[in-house]
Amino acid sequence: MPILIVDDDDIALELLQNTLEDEGYEVESANNGYDALEKLRSGRFQTVVSDWEMDIMDGVQFCREVRKRCFASYIYFILVTGRTSTKDVVEGLDAGADDFIAKPFEPAELCVRLRVGERIRALESRNGMIFALAKLAESRDTDTGSHLDRIRDYCRVLAQQLSTLPAYRDIVDGDYIQTLYQTSPLHDIGKVGIPDNILLKPGKLTEDEFAIMKTHVEIGAETLAAVAANHPGLDFLKMALEVTLSHHERFDGSGYPNGLVADEIPLSGRILALADVYDAITTERVYKQAASHDVARSVIVKGRGAHFDPDIVDAFLAVEKQFIEIKSQFESSNDIPDHPSSLQVQLAV
Repeated sequence: MPILIVDDDDIALELLQNTLEDEGYEVESANNGYDALEKLRSGRFQTVVSDWEMDIMDGVQFCREVRKRCFASYIYFILVTGRTSTKDVVEGLDAGADDFIAKPFEPAELCVRLRVGERIRALESRNGMIFALAKLAESRDTDTGSHLDRIRDYCRVLAQQLSTLPAYRDIVDGDYIQTLYQTSPLHDIGKVGIPDNILLKPGKLTEDEFAIMKTHVEIGAETLAAVAANHPGLDFLKMALEVTLSHHERFDGSGYPNGLVADEIPLSGRILALADVYDAITTERVYKQAASHDVARSVIVKGRGAHFDPDIVDAFLAVEKQFIEIKSQFESSNDIPDHPSSLQVQLAV
């Protein structure tokens, strides 16, 4: 996503442009606030770096105009200025500026501040998009809302446990855990494309119906791929695609849609696979009663190395008390049998 820089001093503008281009940024320039506003109408820019002192609409006036207008996305606005008094800072913030950088600027400092803006915009876009897409899935099933809450909590505690193990310490860090927590609710987004007579059927699906049900992973992946194509800067969509497409793969290669084996399955998909099965067994659905934690535990242990990654099963056993606590927060049924139905076994393994 290109950066728009604004300054009425051609030498300063060239220096700023060269600095940013040397750092790999795509840059476009404007000599005053009016020209910059016209360029912003294109929707190509989400970051503006503007000088404060300009003869034709100064930086503060320009910032106020940006905040008055409804652009397609939030514009992160950095003012470049020699003004450092408290009064000036308050004036700039009141106009809507997000950050300041003092003249003469240090290239390294400017790049750091730009990266801060990128993180803020990414978080805003990510959270809004995830919420909207997850609510779309929720609209098809009144149980989905609690399911999404439970799933993301299960994934979080599994990932946290994995992060303590030497083999995963460099992979599962705080950012990974947070991204998995945020994106896991999207795993079944493709179910919006499954007919109600199959999605909500109160009984075992026929072979043909199950074939249709399985397409929800591709439908979801295609939906998220389309979003990613229009928002190439949103890196979190990579994990969202992973969990959507791979959470029905099995460690031994017997899953769908691609029959991936072991580490061919993204780690996020392997984590979600266990969380999803646990939740499917322990909660009431339109087609079955809820079973107990002990039933889910036995199914998961039985599936170690077949359905589930052995490391993730071991992580589950280490944090199963947390699973019970999460489950109890959303308990909706007191009728919990001590043995699984044949449908639950089929669903789980």
